[in-house]
Amino acid sequence: MHAGTADIAAALKIGLRGLAKAVTVISCSHGSTRYAMTATAVNELSMDPPSMLICVNKSASLFAPLSEGAHFCINVLQANQANISALCSGQAKGEARFAVGSWCSSALGPPYLQEAQASFICRNVSKLEFGTHGIFVGQVEEVRTCEQNDPLVYMDGRYGAFASTLPPGVPGRP
Repeated sequence: MHAGTADIAAALKIGLRGLAKAVTVISCSHGSTRYAMTATAVNELSMDPPSMLICVNKSASLFAPLSEGAHFCINVLQANQANISALCSGQAKGEARFAVGSWCSSALGPPYLQEAQASFICRNVSKLEFGTHGIFVGQVEEVRTCEQNDPLVYMDGRYGAFASTLPPGVPGRP
């Protein structure tokens, strides 16, 4: 990386600190081993076919099983689940990341968090490597939701919750 690229990367990090994102835990299983990782680099991709994409650092334990085609689940955490995010972002390793919450096995294979605000169970259909990360496209095979709509949000290095600035019943669109 040359000086100009390093400057842009530093500015990008500063700029991204102001981008509030829902906190997710990406989970998969490969053989008899389960994997989980906290992530905010998750996006919807298409409604036809229904699909999502995730970005995973090549140094993450989740990268190898995903690269080998393991299907995955994107679990959108609720505001009261910061402890699960902490476990899955380095506080615990391996199976210990599944110590909190009710984790179930999906028909497709990846574990999902029963109490998550939403869980998107995806068939791993495509991979692209770019720089330090892999981008994985998942075709959504199943969606599980709960009635509560209170996501855990991450911004500026801190967890928070969503607060609407509009009165109830007033639709808002970006």
